[in-house]
Amino acid sequence: MEPVLLYILGVVIMVIGLVLSIALHELGHFVPAKLFGVKVGQFMVGFGRTIFSRTRGETEYGFKAIPLGGYISMAGMYPPAKEGGRARTASTGFFQTLVQDARSASAETITAGDEHRTFYRLPIFKRIIIMLGGPFMNLLIAIVLYAVVLCGFGINQLSTTVGSVSECVLPATSERQECEPGDAAAPGAAAGLLPGDEIVAMNGTAIDSWEQATAIIRDSAGEPITTGILRDGESRDITITPSLTERYQLDDLGEIATDASGTPITQEVGFVGIGAALETVRQPVSAVLPAVGDNIVRVGEIILNLPQRMIDIANAAFGSAERDPNGPMSVVGVGRVAGEIASLDTLSIADRASSLIGILASLNVALLVFNLVPLLPLDGGHVAGALWEGIRRFFAKLFGRKDPGPVDTARLVPITLVVVALMGAMSLLLIYADIVKPIDFF
Repeated sequence: MEPVLLYILGVVIMVIGLVLSIALHELGHFVPAKLFGVKVGQFMVGFGRTIFSRTRGETEYGFKAIPLGGYISMAGMYPPAKEGGRARTASTGFFQTLVQDARSASAETITAGDEHRTFYRLPIFKRIIIMLGGPFMNLLIAIVLYAVVLCGFGINQLSTTVGSVSECVLPATSERQECEPGDAAAPGAAAGLLPGDEIVAMNGTAIDSWEQATAIIRDSAGEPITTGILRDGESRDITITPSLTERYQLDDLGEIATDASGTPITQEVGFVGIGAALETVRQPVSAVLPAVGDNIVRVGEIILNLPQRMIDIANAAFGSAERDPNGPMSVVGVGRVAGEIASLDTLSIADRASSLIGILASLNVALLVFNLVPLLPLDGGHVAGALWEGIRRFFAKLFGRKDPGPVDTARLVPITLVVVALMGAMSLLLIYADIVKPIDFF
């Protein structure tokens, strides 16, 4: 298949996966809402103009033009103007008008005879279950997709097999990467190591991982290492003497360490000049939840540092700064990455499928974490409102006071609009940055 068609296929697969993830997220709200008797008027995937809908029972199901979200419309999301014995009076101010409009719109969803089927009348724990149902569905999707990637396809790991052998020794800070006549031969090549050789022992110590072999080499500059290898199924011993050369120092994450000024740190260590071959290894089921947990932590860190992240993205989009490959992307950026993965002829079909599934898993983790932010209109905002109501009622009962009634979350509508505006602005900035200064993974 032509690269262009593969690119388009990758984008289409990602769009379908995103739409399904959103639909399942809303299903996570819909199912408990129906189980608890709440009237649900709409189940929509997307925003904007409705392009398709069909009514079944009391609910209208459909798709809208912009597939970047979704919602279910539950009756009575906000308490009416009078509830719990206290009047909530309207004002002529702009923000007060917004609040009253929200209450009026909520009241219109309550039909005669269905007053008992409203969201705000549910016990607090049921409201929390409904609002957490969507993020929980994203969590389940992420776990399933991670299981497919890790346990079904497996992940690439460094093996103990030699994948490459350098011809010469060049310092890490060398401006050239090609060997020239007169360069010192690399110890591995001089000793006769070949790609495909499997390292099984060093100085009598069995080698179980490439990292173990590398550690021995780095600590043995100028000292002969008797190395046991398997070549074409036959065992043999060769002697390698690592040379002392300048290499970059790595941190605990395997990244190049830098000093306070951002300059890479180098150190002189033993060097042989060999690289490991990669092998695909299926992971145990026990690796799935830690992988999902690590992804959740990374997304949480991005959200906690979102203001600075957005400043960095603006500097990259409108200046000369580079994009952080670990930073946020828009749906445009995600689609672009999916298209590039699908069109890479250097990857096998299995590797492409695994990578695309991995992206969808990460997208669901992002949906999970982002929706738990305790701000309306996000799910976490509704959960926070329910918890606050529970706290108020608990202390009212504790001190013998009158039940304060439901929390008037309609008062937060102006803040909700600000949050929506900020999310829209961030989305536009990300889309622009992904067009003019995309993250380059390849």
